[in-house]
Amino acid sequence: MLSAVLVACVATGCSADTRSTVDAGRQRQERAVSTQGPPVRDLTLAEEVEIDRAEQGFVARCMQRQGFRYWPLPVLSVPARKVGAYVVDDVAWARQYGYGRAFDNAAQKANRDHPNITYVKALPKKERVRYSRALDGTFTDTITIELPSGGSVRTPRGGCYAEVREQLYGDYPTWFRAKKTVTSLTPLYVPRILGDERLTSAVAAWSRCMKAAGRLFQSPDAIRRERETLIRGMTEAQALRSESSLAVTEAECAQKTSLGKTARALEAEYRGKVARDYADEFTAYRQMRLSALARARSL
Repeated sequence: MLSAVLVACVATGCSADTRSTVDAGRQRQERAVSTQGPPVRDLTLAEEVEIDRAEQGFVARCMQRQGFRYWPLPVLSVPARKVGAYVVDDVAWARQYGYGRAFDNAAQKANRDHPNITYVKALPKKERVRYSRALDGTFTDTITIELPSGGSVRTPRGGCYAEVREQLYGDYPTWFRAKKTVTSLTPLYVPRILGDERLTSAVAAWSRCMKAAGRLFQSPDAIRRERETLIRGMTEAQALRSESSLAVTEAECAQKTSLGKTARALEAEYRGKVARDYADEFTAYRQMRLSALARARSL
């Protein structure tokens, strides 16, 4: 399967140096993937949490070796990772978390009060620069990839985050390319989902259900757009209760009309079609995540 880079070469021509770079990247990907035995699969949310927690622990050790203190950052919980779905259709989750405002508040608090923030602010200017380079590397030496949906993205090759991801995933440049390719495909298929008659019919049925419950929304997107307006002037406690009530109604109607199931099925269908053009990247992404999980558990 041709990668996006190889497709670009066919279309516009590549120099010998470009071809050698592409070939080297492909060889690294093949080496990284070929060492993995188990069948590929996607990780569960709980397994994603394991990897993220391990990564933070390894980063702390790396920063200590560089002469700095580092406190592991909070890792999103399994419930927090369910925020952002097209439609809420888990009634129990909606009753407890609403639209995830408590997670938003916790993230804001961490960004403001986390020990890493106060620690770095207290460092002399030169030490703050050294801390940043130790943690994140610099953009004088980067990994750059072209995204399937257009544009490019780059990341430093050095720093503790890069070092730890090399340790977890086996080959950081290969991991970065696979991850960014796989996770940037949504613009290629989401418009098709939104225009599919199976989804628009389910949304219309969901909207009728919401109207019958006294909630006049044409789509789940309409709720997202009006979310902040709906709670304007409320206390935090009132906002949480209000959002929970609305989210429960959304979830109940999503279950009655199968909107959630329809949306997930269509995403799997259309994403699968796009994924055929990036089969190598998908395989690398899944296998390297499974390898990272095994390393996170063993190190």
